[in-house]
Amino acid sequence: MNRVIGIVAHVDAGKTTLSEQLLVHAGVLRSAGRVDHGDAFLDAHPIERRRGITIFSDQAVFERNGHRFFWLDTPGHADFAAEAERAMSVMDLAVLVINGAEGIQSHTEALWALLESYGVPTVLFINKTDRAGCDPEAVLKALKRRLSPDISDANGWHGGDMPEGLAEAVAERDEALLDLWLSGAFDPDRWLSALRGQVLRRELFPVYRGSALNDVGVAELLDALCLLAAGDAEPDAGAPFSAQVFKMRHDAQGNRLCFFKVLSGAVAAREEIALPGGEKAKANELRLYSGTKFTAVPRAEAGVLCAALGLPGARPGDGIGAGAGARNPFRVEPMMAAGLLYDPKLPAGRVLAALRQLEDEDPALSVQYSPATGGIDLRVMGRIQLEVLRQLMQDRFGIAVDFGPMRVLYLETIDTPAVGVGHYEPLRHYAEVQLRLVPGPRGSGVRFESLCHVDELALNWQRLIETHVFEKVHKGVLTGAPLTDVKVQLLHGRAHLKHTEGGDFRESTYRAMRNALMYAHSVLLEPICRFTLRAPQDCYGRVIGDLTAMHAALDAPVMEADGFTATGEAAFATFSGYLEDFLAATRGRGTLQYRLDHYAPCRDAAAIVETANYNPLADDTPDSVFCSHGAGYMVPWNEVKAHAHCPVEKM
Repeated sequence: MNRVIGIVAHVDAGKTTLSEQLLVHAGVLRSAGRVDHGDAFLDAHPIERRRGITIFSDQAVFERNGHRFFWLDTPGHADFAAEAERAMSVMDLAVLVINGAEGIQSHTEALWALLESYGVPTVLFINKTDRAGCDPEAVLKALKRRLSPDISDANGWHGGDMPEGLAEAVAERDEALLDLWLSGAFDPDRWLSALRGQVLRRELFPVYRGSALNDVGVAELLDALCLLAAGDAEPDAGAPFSAQVFKMRHDAQGNRLCFFKVLSGAVAAREEIALPGGEKAKANELRLYSGTKFTAVPRAEAGVLCAALGLPGARPGDGIGAGAGARNPFRVEPMMAAGLLYDPKLPAGRVLAALRQLEDEDPALSVQYSPATGGIDLRVMGRIQLEVLRQLMQDRFGIAVDFGPMRVLYLETIDTPAVGVGHYEPLRHYAEVQLRLVPGPRGSGVRFESLCHVDELALNWQRLIETHVFEKVHKGVLTGAPLTDVKVQLLHGRAHLKHTEGGDFRESTYRAMRNALMYAHSVLLEPICRFTLRAPQDCYGRVIGDLTAMHAALDAPVMEADGFTATGEAAFATFSGYLEDFLAATRGRGTLQYRLDHYAPCRDAAAIVETANYNPLADDTPDSVFCSHGAGYMVPWNEVKAHAHCPVEKM
């Protein structure tokens, strides 16, 4: 049986050191590497070794007790939370490492919330118990109070008889065992089976402790993990093949590697696999990675994490095989953007091709390119990510880049329906598209619906138009921010029997989208973050005053013995720079974490639009090209409907 165990932690909690020691006990390594020595097994990328932090998720493979385990390491820095989340989507069990010397840190709580949202069973490990000032019992109490009351001390148990506290916690969640417990009867096998079930159902969260650096408690943790992760039921070998894609990489030869977890059935090398969009492609080679080394395998069965060469079009979050078309909506999204700066002598196509490869590996980057201005924008989590991107561009592609100031990532939508026409008819080309944009619910993104009859426009052209709607990020007309929360309805379309080509519908679709936006009433949206902060009681007045000044929507604060907890929502534009002031106000004794919750109409929209000074006519054009006397001519956007060949719908 195959099981995936992931490890997550706030940066500097000792996650990589724990992984190294655990892999020594698992027989993968002869000796443990060190982050500060630059020789950690799973931090093999040169940038990771230079910086001393995990940036990319990587895996190791080991066998124990007749089972095969995949150990999946993840980044701990908040700037790479999207990478950690993609790894969480395929975990069967997670280890959340707590820095015993620092206690529960901001990103620890964010990771806990992500694990909860994915339903990942979790075991906790309090690390650095050898540090002066570390109080494991106090940390354990804080974990129960701040993360879950179902957290239970399991230290000392890794098979056989359980400590009394853990055995009692298991019995409390199982009526049959509770009767046995009250009668003084204890059966290790029954208790193990019950504990395993409770952990896998997220009813109980065992906690271990030790010092990874000094190899204290690591062997016991490994034994316990292997006991808890192993299940009794064997997968159905005859089930249809389905898998979840969780990351993309490119090897040293430039081969595109699609990493996925097999959810059911099995797949063989060179077998055709169903992909999103109804396409199929062969997995030219299947690779089983452990660190940087891999073994080509003829077949991958349920539970295996493997990489396939090929599979174009598959992206992280996609279901493939029998589950093709299903998509996991990732929760971690950037709330900032930055413009790319590069030598203007370099061909933009070369720079863009390099960025597209990085975007393939990290879809959250959402690279946007403006042919009109040559500008390139990326969505980013923070400054550390920008530094890593700068180094990747230099090391992998030999391209020196820099970035402009980070700015809040606004979005645009509409609050009234609007009809737009796009016509593209230079000599020997022809296509016309009429679209209606309808406001959609918040968070719905861009959706498509065809109201055009196939007698008017063949189905293959309609599907092509749908493809063009989704193949790029369409910009709003207020600031050029990405468009969201609209339904795109295809009303009419026209093709020529002889002169229409696929690219003609791309041009007409883009122009129709832009044309409709010029008629619509647009709305600027700003990111609203959900925050949780904890601080000592003597900081209450200052912190609440700060939040009120930022127009935060506060829930009722919760007063505790050692401080207070405040939760609520605030506009990211005003909240993003608060961390330093908060730490100063609490003299470093508080914790603050926040995440994107939703987008809402911007409070200072007029000022932001004025500052942006965006010209919608100088970017994606809303104008159309018509033909007369054998030559194409441009028609301004506000005159296109009068020239349209299809009947124009009235609003």
